[in-house]
Formats: sequence, C-alpha cells, structure tokens
Amino acid sequence: MINYIWAGFIIVGIIYGILTNNFSSINTEILESSKTTLDLIMKTFPLVALWTGIMNIAKESKLLEKLSNFISPLLGKLFPEIPKGHESLGYIASNIVINLFGLGSAATPFGLKAMKSLQEINDDKTTASRSMITFLVMNTSGLTLIPTTVISLRMLYKSMNPTEIVITCLIATIASTVIGLIADRILANRNRVKK
Repeated sequence: MINYIWAGFIIVGIIYGILTNNFSSINTEILESSKTTLDLIMKTFPLVALWTGIMNIAKESKLLEKLSNFISPLLGKLFPEIPKGHESLGYIASNIVINLFGLGSAATPFGLKAMKSLQEINDDKTTASRSMITFLVMNTSGLTLIPTTVISLRMLYKSMNPTEIVITCLIATIASTVIGLIADRILANRNRVKK
C-alpha cells in the first residue's frame, strides 16, 4: 500500500511540473535527490556496518543470549499463548534487545525468524495469531534506549549535540510501546468476548 502512496506522490509531482511548464525543476529534483540518496547511503553504511558488527560480537559472545534470557520472564507474560521454551521467544527477545540499541536493520532477521516460528504454531494459517499481532505492535512501536542510527545521522550532518535526542526518543518510544500494548490487550479482550 505504501508503494502506491509514494508512486502517487511522484506522479502528482511530475504532472504538476508538466502542467506548470516546469520541466527543468523536475529534472533537477530527480538528479539532486538521487545524488542525496547515494550520499546518505555511502555515509551511513559504515556506521550501520560497525553497529551490526558489534551486535554480531554480542551474539557470538552470548551477551545477546544473556540479555534475551533476562527479558524472557516478561515475554512469557506478554505472550502467554507461546509454549514455554519455544524458539520464537528467543527470536522475539533478540529482536527486542537489538531494537533497544536502535539497530532496526540488524534486528530485522530476528523479527522475520520470530514471525516464521510463530506461524508454525499458529492454528489458523490464514490469520495472524494473537502472539503475532502483539509482536508486531512491539516491533512497530520501536522501544529504543539508544537511537544509534539517528545519532549517527546527526553526527554525519554536523549536529552540535547529536546525543541530545536520547531522552526524548526514550520517552517517545516508551509511550508508544505502552500505549500500543494497552490497545493490543483491549482489542484482544474485546475480540475474545465477541467469540
């Protein structure tokens, strides 16, 4: 759906440029935005590679596993439908821990593995299970302790104080996670009552 929205924006912009006889602006924007995008990728790639490497070291040293085991009791309460000790809890925990450090791209493989594992224990393969929805809410809310990617971008663009957003991000992500989980539970209970 989002692809259609972006495609719509682009088409409307091009049509508007043609109707207002602004061909040069269309060409300039296409070339400049392509250059800006490539520059951004080239500048952020080393930082993402660095943090992904650090997370791989944490994984190999079993630090990630220890952090995952630490939050597993909480996950048991958030995901009561998942059998205790099921591999999906480990994937969910790893995804959450990596997201806590603001590394969404490094967390994605664990999120995909978690969803695949949750689908295996899902009774109705055509509909997302309660656990899948809860995990999606948690993943989308993006609870973050240290927004490393945002800090890296702020450093690249010469921010005077790249880390000043940490407290604001922490408050925003805690609020979004709590509100998301409350809404998830309310809707889950309401659907359970209807059935």
